[in-house]
This record gives sequence, C-alpha cells and structure tokens, in this order.
Amino acid sequence: MTSTVTIRGQTAIPASIRRQFKITAHTRLEWIDDGHSITVVPVPQDPILALQGKYKNSRLSQALADYRTRERARG
Repeated sequence: MTSTVTIRGQTAIPASIRRQFKITAHTRLEWIDDGHSITVVPVPQDPILALQGKYKNSRLSQALADYRTRERARG
C-alpha cells in the first residue's frame, strides 16, 4: 500500500490498516527512524494495559518464573 504526502506534510492511512490496528481519531503514532527505514507504530492509550497477558505463555515469562523460584529458594 502506498500513500502520498501532501504539500503540508500530511498523509492518509489506508482504511484497511486503520481497521486492522484500530487506529481512530486521536490515536498517537510513534515514528521510528533507524537510519535506513521508518516504522510507524500506533501507541496504545494505556501501554501497560495493552501488554497485560501478552507474554503469559512465552519463554520470557517462564524464564522469569524460574528466576523467581531460584531467588526464593536462596532466601
């Protein structure tokens, strides 16, 4: 998908992208420039709430649980 930048530096987000990522009026977007490309990421209104349960069954959560168990055993 492509969009065009206007003379005022504005662009439109394609409707399918807005629907997929739930981008509505007043949604904040983070523009990340890594020197080679630009990535646009929608910022949730409550970032902590958005991450809740995200890593519930991941290797990261298992590693954290294992670490906590070892620390408790150490006293």
